[in-house]
Amino acid sequence: MNEELDSGQEGAANGAATIDRRNMALTGRRAITFCDRAVSGAMAIHDFNAQRLFVEAALSAGVAVRCPDDQSNYLRNVLRLGSGAEVLVFNGADGEWRARLALEGKRGAMLEPLEQVRPQEGGPDIQYLFAPLKRARLDYMVQKATELGVASLRPVLTRHTVAERVNLARMRSNAIEAAEQCGILRVPEVLAPDRLAAVLSRWDRSRPLVFCDEHAAVRSPITALGAIPPGPVGVLIGPEGGFAAEEREQLAAHPFTVQVSLGPRIMRADTAAVAALALVNSVLGDWRGG
Repeated sequence: MNEELDSGQEGAANGAATIDRRNMALTGRRAITFCDRAVSGAMAIHDFNAQRLFVEAALSAGVAVRCPDDQSNYLRNVLRLGSGAEVLVFNGADGEWRARLALEGKRGAMLEPLEQVRPQEGGPDIQYLFAPLKRARLDYMVQKATELGVASLRPVLTRHTVAERVNLARMRSNAIEAAEQCGILRVPEVLAPDRLAAVLSRWDRSRPLVFCDEHAAVRSPITALGAIPPGPVGVLIGPEGGFAAEEREQLAAHPFTVQVSLGPRIMRADTAAVAALALVNSVLGDWRGG
């Protein structure tokens, strides 16, 4: 599968969402929900005022990490940090570390991990599959899926897919950016695109695959998801034009698939992704509490 070679501006739109604590106030008969920037449950509190960087290298106390050129430039010329400044670093495997910056020459930089401030966290075992979108909306969707805690991202090509070429490196960059901004320690794995039929033929039969479809027989998504035992799950969002009739039949023919409606309104695919993942986290994932 060929990846798209983007020649335009790289980077993703800044718009990180957070998992919020809700406080209710009543005005007349209307309930108003106020959200603050906080995390709840078992997740460790993250210092949102600290600069935070993803690194590829393994992290352990006293073992310095050499920054790539773009990261050195960011630390030196964008943040304007000097030797001795401290930042938070993570790599998706070794937790989060407080690290000290050491500048080298005119352009280089090293980061020395000093102490681990948060152990590595996992997250819900959600494999997120989706029909690729065009560039800006794909950026948004990857960021939101990362913030909602998915374990992996896989583009799936369908009959009505509008963008069959996917830039996997750009997807990974957007996932990393969302993790950096939102205090997330796990960066989802970005998998190569594949055809829907091929994905279904290789699917782990023990993992339910939720596919969102306006034609679902059970209109309540809570009811449909409630029939699935909590645990590993896949979530599939189709293309803007919906699944073709033969694709819907193909999905429904497998015993591991669960058809779910997202309500009475038609959503764009990137909106449907947020709605579906929020529902799955609430019913099957790590939003269930207790």
